[in-house]
Amino acid sequence: MSEDGGFEAIARGIAAQVGGECAPEPQSGVSGGGVHRTYRWRCGDTLLFVKVAGQGGGAGLEAEATGLLALAGAQAVRVPRLLARGAAGQGAFLALEWIESQPAGRAAERRLGEQLAAQHAVTAERFGFESDNFIGRTPQPNGWLPDWVEFFRERRLRHQLALAVQSGFAELLENPGARLLESVDALLAGHRPRASLLHGDLWAGNWLADSQDEPVIFDPAAYYGDREADLAMTRLFGGFGRAFYDAYQDAAPLPAGHVVRAELYNLYHVLNHANLFGGGYARQARVSIERLLAEVRG
Repeated sequence: MSEDGGFEAIARGIAAQVGGECAPEPQSGVSGGGVHRTYRWRCGDTLLFVKVAGQGGGAGLEAEATGLLALAGAQAVRVPRLLARGAAGQGAFLALEWIESQPAGRAAERRLGEQLAAQHAVTAERFGFESDNFIGRTPQPNGWLPDWVEFFRERRLRHQLALAVQSGFAELLENPGARLLESVDALLAGHRPRASLLHGDLWAGNWLADSQDEPVIFDPAAYYGDREADLAMTRLFGGFGRAFYDAYQDAAPLPAGHVVRAELYNLYHVLNHANLFGGGYARQARVSIERLLAEVRG
């Protein structure tokens, strides 16, 4: 989308949904939009956080909106309010409330742990989601399945391993990946989680503390799955303190075996990073696969 003229179309589209007039262009660009361009935009007395996608990027913004609405419906962890969305010219936009942030304190981390446990208490009868979405730029299939082992093997690992082969990592990952797919049943033997509402992409860059030190989560890749998958990802890149984990454990203790399952669940994200960013992550995925296969061999 060209920004000259494109901004005015976006402003009209937002104004039609929020009421009042919007500035014909944003105040400034901001960071934090992931794969989309992001702006600070004023509509009357209200500041908005606006994401803009170019041609073909509207599906990602629509998926994000659907995920935010699902998380908001849980009434657990705060998410930014969805104010407007739609097409503009050859692109698309998503307008959210502007949230002033501050460095997160222990109290915010503790509340995040408590509230995430409450979100995970929202469950479905099956694993998946109402629609497919994205994990970063990668399509994430969410077709419903009644069994968690089958869902994680088919919708998560097999999908990313197939993409890894297409990305040129066949020699490194294809054969050990095939052995791992055959071992998922053994790695998850006896584990029968509920289908909990997950954020799906819960790393440190996707949460903040607002001006009242209350936690806010955003940029979801939402679906119903094993709650341990959300907890696992918080450990993949760090950035979550002890107060968060202690509060979650107090509210909803994790069952035995969660450490090994965390490695399995995080392999999905490591493979995704390999497919998005390259070989260092592919080598990390190979090491993780070998550790998991060793667990099966005992």
